[in-house]
Amino acid sequence: MLFSNSARRMFAASSVAACVLLGANALALDNVKFMIGANPGGGFDQTGRNLGKAMVEAGVAKSTQFENKGGAGGTIGLAQFVNASKGDPNAMIVTGAVMVGAIVQNKPPVTLANATPIARLFYEYNVFVVPTNSPIKSMKDVIEMLKKDPGSVKWGGGSRGSVDHISVAMIAKDAGVDPAKINYVPFQGGGEASAAILGGHVTVGTSGFAEMQQFVKGGKMRALAVTSGAKLPGETVPTLKEQGINVEIGNWRGVYGAPGITEAQRKALADAVVAATKQKSWADALAANDWFTSVLTGDEFTKFVDAEHKRIEESMKAVGLVK
Repeated sequence: MLFSNSARRMFAASSVAACVLLGANALALDNVKFMIGANPGGGFDQTGRNLGKAMVEAGVAKSTQFENKGGAGGTIGLAQFVNASKGDPNAMIVTGAVMVGAIVQNKPPVTLANATPIARLFYEYNVFVVPTNSPIKSMKDVIEMLKKDPGSVKWGGGSRGSVDHISVAMIAKDAGVDPAKINYVPFQGGGEASAAILGGHVTVGTSGFAEMQQFVKGGKMRALAVTSGAKLPGETVPTLKEQGINVEIGNWRGVYGAPGITEAQRKALADAVVAATKQKSWADALAANDWFTSVLTGDEFTKFVDAEHKRIEESMKAVGLVK
């Protein structure tokens, strides 16, 4: 087929434009920037770094970078993320029930409503631990101490309003103890909490099972209970319910994108995250950390977070953490 000079010029121009667009799309996830709203070593940190690794493995990101900004259940990092990343299609922040709880309790000016929902990734459950030299052998021992003197049990966990905090308040309420009387010490990251537990600065510590697993298996900590409804696969640690404590609570984690990105950019991020969750490194991370996959994207994820906000707010009111 023959083309006129004019037609050839138009074809060449459109081809260049198409290449530019394709190049822009291909480069959209050249360098994915993760905001981690917690100090290194915690669950948010592990989630972000494992997801970044899987994205590179999947070929949906050429490189990744991470910034840790702990404090206030991740809301300090959230505020920085929202203010610094407007319109950036390469930026994501790790979030979850901990951050939702912090938002409900602290009512910060910047919330998840200011960012763009991308995907829920998984659920995990907490474990209660003591140093191996502790005289406490079971949660029954803890409950007895709690009933005699609520202040004598110093609980260590994540920030105020976190799943850690809510679970402790729920345990107190189930034991007939006023949740307002619990002695709860919040930490900004899993590393800080682990150090406090090992140093005997708290009576009982709680965090994600995977965060404490290395210390339990290494013989430095004793696991007292998990917050799941049934024993975790391959584990022998009893649940709270098995010890007569009617409490079951799970944590979830996911990612949000920057404010002001387009719907196409949001979909591109969601597609990239989903592709990452199909990689071997991600499957290995799930297994190693006792994370239970539960991927959810799009409007369904948005609805889920809205429902979570209401559920957590109601739980906090029930145990006296918010009015």
